[in-house]
Amino acid sequence: MTPEQLKASILQYAIQGKLVEQRAEEGTGEELFQEIERKREVLIKEKIIKKDKRTNSIINFQEVPFDIPENWMWVTLGSILNKLTDGTHKTPKYTSTGVKFVSVKDMSNGFLSLENTKYISEEEHKELYARCNPEKEDLILSKVGTTGVPAIVDTTEPFSLFVSVALLKFDCKCIDVEFLYYMLMSPLVQAQATENTRGVGNKNWVLDAIASTMVVLPPLVEQKRIVAKIEELLPLVDRYAASYEKLEQFNAKFPEDMKKSILQYAIQGKLVEQRAEEGTGEELYQQIQAEKQRLIAEKKIKKEKPLPEIAENEIPFDIPESWKWVRLSDIIDVRDGTHDSPKYVPMGIPLVTSKNLSNGTIDYGNVKYITQEDADKINARSMVDDDDILFAMIGSIGNPVLVKKDSEFCIKNMALFKKFADTDISMQYMYWFFFYAQYKLKKEASGGVQSFISLSRFREYLVPLPPYEEQIRIANKIEQILPLCKRLK
Repeated sequence: MTPEQLKASILQYAIQGKLVEQRAEEGTGEELFQEIERKREVLIKEKIIKKDKRTNSIINFQEVPFDIPENWMWVTLGSILNKLTDGTHKTPKYTSTGVKFVSVKDMSNGFLSLENTKYISEEEHKELYARCNPEKEDLILSKVGTTGVPAIVDTTEPFSLFVSVALLKFDCKCIDVEFLYYMLMSPLVQAQATENTRGVGNKNWVLDAIASTMVVLPPLVEQKRIVAKIEELLPLVDRYAASYEKLEQFNAKFPEDMKKSILQYAIQGKLVEQRAEEGTGEELYQQIQAEKQRLIAEKKIKKEKPLPEIAENEIPFDIPESWKWVRLSDIIDVRDGTHDSPKYVPMGIPLVTSKNLSNGTIDYGNVKYITQEDADKINARSMVDDDDILFAMIGSIGNPVLVKKDSEFCIKNMALFKKFADTDISMQYMYWFFFYAQYKLKKEASGGVQSFISLSRFREYLVPLPPYEEQIRIANKIEQILPLCKRLK
């Protein structure tokens, strides 16, 4: 249940007579209604107020939506008011100073704000005030646009109203203003406001429809007890809202946090068991180094500068004894795409950049094209093959893609990770390693306008190396578990 739903439930309970007990000594709603009518007639006879057809609204008892206590009474809103009107229907002449002029935009979350109102002259205010005279302890109600929002007039400062706001005047010795406010906020009245609002665009809840709105009338003393109980409960709703918001934030983050945790467990050797018969990371490392030496001797790859030894203080966490910490360039051929900007053509070979990497795939929707000649030049240095990994190194860092190549393309300004020929490296395992590593790399990316990770940083990046068969089991376990995270959203 959302905080808004909880508040609505409290208000609904209140107007159904379920929030406080009924007391016979407090009288009945019918007695109170008769007193309201008697006092209104006196005011009309004394010409303090004018007779208003809207205050004679009759309720259709066949339409009452729920039962109420026996000592309460179903009435129309108009029948318990002394006056129901709205602000001027003509746009006044605004002035830089003068009397404040209130429209629906000055009402928000049940409050009237006079801070950013427009102004009209004193003379025009007097003319408008003769018909529509808001005073302290009156209620105003939005009737155009967002309809049904009430606010208590809590100021003695004079102001006038625009047509978008209705004015409700009543006998405060018969109706508790805060009870009426909460009743107007209740699902009972809000549903009627929605149902009876008419028009397209600037919708209007006309005065006759407002007057005919069904409401309940408890005895005055019970009204006050209901208000006291509501205001006792609302701070608890606020506390619930704060907890609910934290829970919503947690729920929104939970699937992604769970995914990170699974990947962290994976690269720490905690996701699957270690098996002695599968060998060690050290043995695999030596096999890869031997293969690299063969490729260098055959001039298929270039000899690199020696990588720095791994210092003890570089190691971020413990790994199984059968694993080995290595630098990325020890086990993977680290390259990048072209840094040049070839001439684009309407059709040709796709040139994939960082912005084309999304959700583990290449998005060709907004890709640009280059000629076959330019593509051949790029591919001489940075040919992308099946099971290579692409990784954005400029701008949006990360978004790794394990390539399943079905057509030719070239890359620009992104890292390219290739396994050395005939080495036991699972690129599926490496893909998930890079998926995890991207979170850290995003934080440490340097640059001003665009974030950037250098190739030298990639080459020296630490990788936990398990035996080959364990790499495969880890990748399989990750791909078995991660779909469950998606279901948590």
